[in-house]
Amino acid sequence: MASEVATAAANTVRKVAREMHGIVVSAGLMDKTVKVKLGGQRWEPKVQKYFKDPRYKLVHDPRNSLRQGDVVAITSTWRVSQHVRHVVKHIIAPYGEAIEERPPIPTLEERVAEKQAKRAVKDERREVIKKERVEVYAAAKAEREAKKAAKKAWRAGGEPAQSTQPPQPVQPTTPDDVD
Repeated sequence: MASEVATAAANTVRKVAREMHGIVVSAGLMDKTVKVKLGGQRWEPKVQKYFKDPRYKLVHDPRNSLRQGDVVAITSTWRVSQHVRHVVKHIIAPYGEAIEERPPIPTLEERVAEKQAKRAVKDERREVIKKERVEVYAAAKAEREAKKAAKKAWRAGGEPAQSTQPPQPVQPTTPDDVD
């Protein structure tokens, strides 16, 4: 298990293109997600000048440890949701509460281990559901086969096959029963 975590972490580290630094502009509105403003410039050829052109990224914050105004380092990671493709690597400069008073930011190895544990639980649930479906399907198939055999015996003119239900007792009709 430990070697799988290390291998997955090493593969993920290789794929990380770079570490980006930005300022948290929105925190606490979404669960485990913050909006980070990254610096950027755009060249305007008409006036021969650079203008500020910030980019905004939605960043996964696994333990809700970031506050608005924090300066953070982010890296790309596996897709968490439709628009969230980055994760907090560490806090560079906190704003407000001290870093020690906040929940710690998990390392890559911890995040990979947590993801694998969740996946294992999900696989176990799927196996249980699959076994239940197979049992239900086998019971339904046996019931269909029994009905088919009973129908075949009845068409052949013989006695219908014995069903699994006990026969209903026949009540004799008396003159008092008839209106």
